[in-house]
Parts: sequence; C-alpha cells; structure tokens
Amino acid sequence: MNTADPVAAIILLSGGLDSAVTAACARGEGRELIALSFEYGQRHRAELRAAARVAKHLGVRRHVVLPLDLRAIGCSALTAEIDVPKDTPEADGGIPVTYVPARNLVFLSLAAGLAEVESAGELWIGVNAVDYSGYPDCRPGFVRSFEETVNLATKAGVEAAAAGRVGLRVRTPLLELSKAGIVQLGTELGVDLGLTHSCYDPPDAHGTHCGRCDACVLRRRGFVRAGLPDPTSYAGGA
Repeated sequence: MNTADPVAAIILLSGGLDSAVTAACARGEGRELIALSFEYGQRHRAELRAAARVAKHLGVRRHVVLPLDLRAIGCSALTAEIDVPKDTPEADGGIPVTYVPARNLVFLSLAAGLAEVESAGELWIGVNAVDYSGYPDCRPGFVRSFEETVNLATKAGVEAAAAGRVGLRVRTPLLELSKAGIVQLGTELGVDLGLTHSCYDPPDAHGTHCGRCDACVLRRRGFVRAGLPDPTSYAGGA
C-alpha cells in the first residue's frame, strides 16, 4: 500500500441515476475510477446489472461487487418481506420503510477499506439532500462526520495527519442538487442515463420501472422538470 493517489477514487456505484452521474463527475475531474457495488440482499438484481453497464460505459479501472447480507438484519422494504409503498407522498417528514439501516455508513466504511488497498484518496457517493426519500444517511452532517471519523480510524488517515494533510476525502457532488439538476448534469457530462435503474420494486427482470414507488416518482419528475426526454421504461407505458 502506497501513499494515497489523488487521481484514484472509489465510486459507490449502485447502478442508479445519482451514482452514475457522481461517477461521471469524478471522471470529469480526471479521476481514475474504481467502482464498488454491493450485493447486499436487495430484493432484485436490476441495479447490479445497471451498475455493470454504467461501469463499462464510464470506463472504470476496476469494478468490485461485494457480497454483504443485510437481509440478516432486515427491517427494510428493500431487504425484507415488507411491501414497497406505492402512490404515496414521499415528503411526510418521517423515515420511510425503504430505509436500509446504516446502509451508507456500512458502504462508506467498506469503501474506505478498498481505498486504502487501492491507494485512493477520495470516496465519491451520490447522496442528495434535496429531492430524496428522507434517509438520514444522505444528509450533509453525516457526510462531514464520516469524513472526520474515517480519517481517525484508518492507516491512511493517521499517516496523512502526521504529514499535515487529509488522508481520505468524501466527495458528494450532488448533495445540493434537485433531481432535475442531476438529470441536466448527467446529460451535460455525456452519461447515457438510459443505462441506469432506480426502481425499488421492478415488475420484471428486464429493467422495467414500476413507475409508482418513491424512486420512480422522483426519477420521472427529474426528467420532466429538466425538460429532457426520459429514456426509462415504465410499467404499462406510463
């Protein structure tokens, strides 16, 4: 393991719209992309297939798909036998049942481990605090706190501090963007957004979106408000 390379970056790549645009932002800044996806017991594999497509599209140097059984913890509509809410307002002030306990905390921690092995200096994650479903691990305070913690808890962080610099940085280019802004940015960066997948509960194995869960509603609204064609296939052609 060598000194952190400021050009190398670990990208948390779910296969969704936000993670794809985040990866494109990193590429646009000249970063060498190392993508990390998780097979965490989610109720479908559509996102992982999308992550593989996006990784190829963006020319990542390495794509790691890490098995992680969060079904053993459960308590989420994405990892347990709990119905995904449909046709419901997403902004009721509560934390929705699609929240996966500590998911981003766990994912970023494992990304930090991969960063140390790959001598990468940055972790990029597509969290968003504007048009999102109310998850606590998408907020700016969490990101700031995690960056401080990861530099206290890793060899890279300790050695960097001794040299008077920051070891690992957490980059969140979409944090303050609306979904429309994310769609516009992705289009400007040349991302094929049709390769991505957002739906929590797809009706088939072909990448169709249900069109009714919170993720689908936010995705569709983003394209409408951006005034750009939506390449997404929705159930029933909706």
